[in-house]
Amino acid sequence: MFHRFAPALIVAAILTGCSATPRYEGAAGANLSAQDEFWAALSSHCGKAFSGGLVSEDEVDADFAAADMIMHVRECSDEQIAVPFHVAIDGKWDRSRTWLVTRTSDGLRLKHDHRHKDGESDAVTMYGGDTDADGSAGSQDFPVDAESIALFEREGLSASVTNVWTVEVDDAEAEAGVFAYQLKRTIDGGAPEDRFFRVEFDLTAPVEAPPPAWGWE
Repeated sequence: MFHRFAPALIVAAILTGCSATPRYEGAAGANLSAQDEFWAALSSHCGKAFSGGLVSEDEVDADFAAADMIMHVRECSDEQIAVPFHVAIDGKWDRSRTWLVTRTSDGLRLKHDHRHKDGESDAVTMYGGDTDADGSAGSQDFPVDAESIALFEREGLSASVTNVWTVEVDDAEAEAGVFAYQLKRTIDGGAPEDRFFRVEFDLTAPVEAPPPAWGWE
């Protein structure tokens, strides 16, 4: 559900075998915002991949219940982090989704880059939202933005116009680290029915990096 980065960083990643790992350490004693700390936590996993699975129970996600999943913090710069999300259903890998987290002048932004196997963009792509609060070092919420609402309405996906996405991540030094991606919408929030999708990944046991997401070769 998902990429253009500073060329120098990409070259460095190729030469060293993994992507650069920008960290927002700040000066000694500096007060970092929760979003800076969140960015540093996600960046601390750059170049690594992790396995996980579905933990929510909505019936519409039945095909995902037994699917193998890998998330890969594949590319990082000071302004954008790309996290391909690979899903294997019935042994066939779907590499169509990449989560993009970027820094903006007002906070953080999450977008979903969806591609077909030939690398072409899906009709429903680059949707997401911006943070409207500082969040915490381990969790950031991304309410749907106006551009995405217009896209959903145009594509007949009106149920999605109240989406709120959440990304959670622990720093690489955490003893029991977890990365989670979540989609939620509620009747109270204006949705026609409740919707909850959540996948979690074990950050304590890296796995072999998968092939690039479609369109990112």
